[in-house]
Amino acid sequence: MHPLLRFTLDLFDPPDPAPQRDLGGALPSADVPGIGPARPIRPGRGARTVSDEQPGLATRPGAAPVAQVHFRHPRASRELVLGTALVAFEFKRGRRRTIGFGVSTDGLVVHAPNWVPLYEVDAAVREKSAWILAKLVSARERQARMESTRVEWRDGTTIPFLGAPVIVVLDPRHAFGAAGAVLNSQAEGVNPSLSGVPHLTLHVALPHSASAEQIRDSVQAWLMRQAKRIFSERLDHFAPRLQVRWRRLSLSSAGTRWGSASADGSIRLNWRLVHFRQDVIDYVVAHELSHLRVMDHSPRFWETVRSVVPDYAQLRGQLKDETLPRWN
Repeated sequence: MHPLLRFTLDLFDPPDPAPQRDLGGALPSADVPGIGPARPIRPGRGARTVSDEQPGLATRPGAAPVAQVHFRHPRASRELVLGTALVAFEFKRGRRRTIGFGVSTDGLVVHAPNWVPLYEVDAAVREKSAWILAKLVSARERQARMESTRVEWRDGTTIPFLGAPVIVVLDPRHAFGAAGAVLNSQAEGVNPSLSGVPHLTLHVALPHSASAEQIRDSVQAWLMRQAKRIFSERLDHFAPRLQVRWRRLSLSSAGTRWGSASADGSIRLNWRLVHFRQDVIDYVVAHELSHLRVMDHSPRFWETVRSVVPDYAQLRGQLKDETLPRWN
């Protein structure tokens, strides 16, 4: 391999821009050997397994095993067998200095400099096969969890709010002022399975004929208002304890970042944090405020977080492990 060649492993997010720091996470890796020849995918054809091209290959001594798992990018142009998995990936060339790997729910994308020969690209993919397969498996599992939590926007659907289930009720009798919705606590459930159990209902000022998009937009607008209020309250709670001052709060809809902080005191938080319990929200708020004192993730930074959220490690794990409802 060319001595100047190095690898860039990009998953979902680019590196943090200075002086801003953001809250993110990492996925585990696995040790899976890379074997098998790479080959282009012909236009109009999908990825092919080893056994499709050479039926007897898997039965001969020392032959590559038949691919048992397929990972196919929708714009795949090249494929490679890694262990027992066939990975069909999107391959791009450009004016860059490194070979880069990006993994998302679509699959693997490989970026290479114009001057790097294909055999070196294939070697790079094989060398990083453990990392690639671990990310692909994690992305597939994440996608499956997201699909299982897809919200069906209708009267009676349930969404989490501050860690508790909330039943959405279309209530055309009321306008609820500018809020457009109101949260009620009732002694008995609308759902027979919840009979006698206190629960929350979000009454939305929409007719029963409202479309799924109207219901979704109304609920999102209400949740974003709650997020602004709750986040401001928690920022005011933790800022004096950390001896910092925040100046501006904005909400984000980022797919993979929960928050970020800038040296000028600007805080950015993902509004969908309101789905979590308040102690998880508190961890993210304390995390971003701590960056106003320490603009990195050094041991000193984590000690700063620990000073106000002693169980931050457990809460950080919950933030990574829990699956939020999929809205679209």
